Amino acid sequence: MPSRFSLDLANRMLPLVSRIVGDILDHYRQWQQAVEAFEVASATATVDRPSPEAEVHQRRAQVLAADIQGFQSELANLGVEFKGFEMGLVDFPGEIDGHPVLWCWKYGEPAVQFWHEVDAGYAGRQPVDTLLASNVLPERES
Repeated sequence: MPSRFSLDLANRMLPLVSRIVGDILDHYRQWQQAVEAFEVASATATVDRPSPEAEVHQRRAQVLAADIQGFQSELANLGVEFKGFEMGLVDFPGEIDGHPVLWCWKYGEPAVQFWHEVDAGYAGRQPVDTLLASNVLPERES
């Protein structure tokens, strides 16, 4: 995968990236539920009386955590950065006029619609439309 993505390439990768992020978010919710169930089940357990139910929930949480790590590795292998379980943020390393930037996408958005400086983070997101209007973006790749 490229070390830098054009906006066009980032958008073409979205179907795959979206599926992987969807899997991460789904497994993350299940993991949270498994951890909560484990905590509830182990609240009454003692060293003399371990809770079989707690052990089941603990194993389930461990399997889900491993799955999540695998999905995150898939994204890393694609060259994108997964940034958050709450919103499903993904950054695609890119470039504008030779300057490194991050194309920023959030799960559920139909396309990459924002970008930000490498050190700006989510709060620094700016609309891609303003770049398109100023013709700053490089030519569309075929």
